Amino acid sequence: MPDETSATTPDAAKAPRRLPKLPSRLGLTRRALAVLSVLIVLALSYANSLRIYLDQQRDLAEANQQIQERTARIAQLEDEVQRWNDPAYIKAQARERLGWLLPGETGYRVIGPDGKPLGSVVLDSTNELPPGEHPAMWFDRLWGSVETADNPTRRVGR
Repeated sequence: MPDETSATTPDAAKAPRRLPKLPSRLGLTRRALAVLSVLIVLALSYANSLRIYLDQQRDLAEANQQIQERTARIAQLEDEVQRWNDPAYIKAQARERLGWLLPGETGYRVIGPDGKPLGSVVLDSTNELPPGEHPAMWFDRLWGSVETADNPTRRVGR
């Protein structure tokens, strides 16, 4: 009689094992599950590639926008350099920013209620009066200022 322990041990290790059966109510075979799992892995792979592609497109659009903005800024700066090469522009800027005057001009600054200058006013003192007229004397100008202070003009809109 053959020994039961010897028959099950060596031959049982060599025999192929059977996988448990899937429930039949799903209607899926092992082959369908393998195809489905491959499709899921491919979908995840393509989704990641698509995300990377969309990120690159967004970065490219931002880079193009920065290029356009910087190109416009370069054009502005080149225009400003051309203006600064014009002696008339330099002269106008010196008069406006530094308050420089030409010989014969008198400059005045009007101070606002906050104590800051409102702007500069340059009067050309080379203007001559018509013949027969004389400049007003200082006391005439002072008296005119007093009369104006007594009767101020009302501004519309206040």
